[in-house]
Amino acid sequence: MDHAIETHDGIVEPGLARRTSGLGFLMRPLEAISALLIVALIGLVCVNVFCRYVLGRPIVAGDEIASFMFLWIVMLGAVIAIDRNEHLRLAILVNRAPPKLKSFMEATGLVIIGTFLAALLPSALEHTYFEKDITAPALDISMAWRIAGIPLGIALMLVVLAAKFLRETTTSDMVKSLAVVAAVVLAMWLLTPAFAQLGKGNIVVLLVGVIAVCLALGVPIGFCFGSGTLAFLMFSTKLPLTVIVGRMDEGMSSLILLSVPIFVLLGCILDATGMGKAIVDVLGTMFGHVRAGMSYVMLGSLYLVSGISGSKVSDMATVAPALFPEMKRRGNKPAEMVALLGTGAIMADTVPPSIVLIVIGSVAGVSIAALFASGFIVAFFLLMILAIAARWKARHENMTGVARASWGMVGKALLIAAPALVLPFLVRGAVTEGVATATEVSAIAVLYAMITGMTLYGGISRRQIYSMLVETAAMTGAILIILGTASAAAWALTQTGFAGYLANAMQGLPGGWVVFMAVTIVVFLILGCLLEGLPAIVLLAPLMFPIAKTLAIDPVHYAMVVVVAMNIGLFLPPVGIGFYIACSIGKVQPDTAMRNIWFYLAALFIGLIAIALIPWISVGLI
Repeated sequence: MDHAIETHDGIVEPGLARRTSGLGFLMRPLEAISALLIVALIGLVCVNVFCRYVLGRPIVAGDEIASFMFLWIVMLGAVIAIDRNEHLRLAILVNRAPPKLKSFMEATGLVIIGTFLAALLPSALEHTYFEKDITAPALDISMAWRIAGIPLGIALMLVVLAAKFLRETTTSDMVKSLAVVAAVVLAMWLLTPAFAQLGKGNIVVLLVGVIAVCLALGVPIGFCFGSGTLAFLMFSTKLPLTVIVGRMDEGMSSLILLSVPIFVLLGCILDATGMGKAIVDVLGTMFGHVRAGMSYVMLGSLYLVSGISGSKVSDMATVAPALFPEMKRRGNKPAEMVALLGTGAIMADTVPPSIVLIVIGSVAGVSIAALFASGFIVAFFLLMILAIAARWKARHENMTGVARASWGMVGKALLIAAPALVLPFLVRGAVTEGVATATEVSAIAVLYAMITGMTLYGGISRRQIYSMLVETAAMTGAILIILGTASAAAWALTQTGFAGYLANAMQGLPGGWVVFMAVTIVVFLILGCLLEGLPAIVLLAPLMFPIAKTLAIDPVHYAMVVVVAMNIGLFLPPVGIGFYIACSIGKVQPDTAMRNIWFYLAALFIGLIAIALIPWISVGLI
């Protein structure tokens, strides 16, 4: 999941972080606690690695302690993300609305989030109370101490939301938004008997319908899924709302996901130290003199940098400033460069440590080591396709005055970049060879990057380190809240029998696995446009992967098709949010870039079809 902040002009930009609630007296302690928890989590993982592999005696309670800290990091991070406007949302309609309507839609979005959280808080407290008699086996303390992070986080989010609502909303919009949301809730309650007559139609009206309306209003994606699931359970079933809390807890707290905040922090360290730029520079000296050379450098840099940061936004923000000036000098148009930048980020998203691969491994029960090994190969295959496309596009490139770098310059750049180049191979080798888990490798990589960055790449100030820790907490909260509420929505779909209906429909399609793959590509292209990757995976992976298994499709092969299709959708104009992120980083108007990106998207789509039809590309070398 990538970190992007929406600006006043409707374009998303990475790395902007500011308090918006005015509650500095509350947020500063929360940020400090979150930063300390992340340091403690990384320290615990590193100590456990030492005890396991050096002393041969792992910490017995290590996983339980990590689980306790992780849930608190997620909930406090979600509070920080609300305060900083860092929850991912689909804001296309909001941004195109007239100023008065936009202001009303923003206010209504805040009221919807507040309504969801207020409705969930009593159930979260009840869930915590029920957990008080359950004892953690190794720690021998009540599990209520762990679960208490959920109601506390919800309560704090409500406080921050209220402050933002009062600070950012006019009196007129306050009254109108409160009245509209109250009227809709009342109408749903009055129509409860009618909903009972709809049967499975409630899925469309209450679950899908509410989610769609919330998305259109610019409500953050995580709260869209939560609101839809809440409406579905409240007005068409007799199930308690504690189900949502339980499913959120389950979706957010898998031990496999412990590596998410650590890899996020790794990306922040690389940005701060310039290790990513060092990789870009060495590739520039090696290939910059040939025709389309800078395009090759961009693709190669995205491939290698993605293998370190695991974030598309971080990748693009690292590569673009280093390469765009020289590419412009050679006659490349900015729109063309942005098109290659965005599609290169699509290509690189399967390179470990991809957070998407970690999540898909968690929810679909697929080996992360196998996914990481396959991801490298699939990304390299797509890199070759894009390189061919870029070479054709650069056939008229102006090479006047372009000189080959001397061997001395190449050697110097290699020497500088060598410590950074070690990282992607460290991550891949350790996970795919089974030396350590993804979480353990992520912690080792952070420690390595921190020491290397501070000693060889100019250092990092204490203020920068603290800022990165807080940023990591906010991004983790924003990512995991989506996973939690999407898990609740997926459970609701399963309980209605939708999963069985979908399985029967898919298995009844003529054409066997080939047609199923075609349907998969279409579904994830569309969902990639609308929902971004993680919620789409959490919603459909538990439904689609068992069907793929019955059709004898290798789960790693199927995962590669899903991820690539979803990422193409993420950058597919005019809806895909990734496309607008690339335009923002490259400082190009979306309308201009849109005409150029289709050529590269078509090349990637050809690659996707090849990956879908030729399993060997995904699994032949692992």
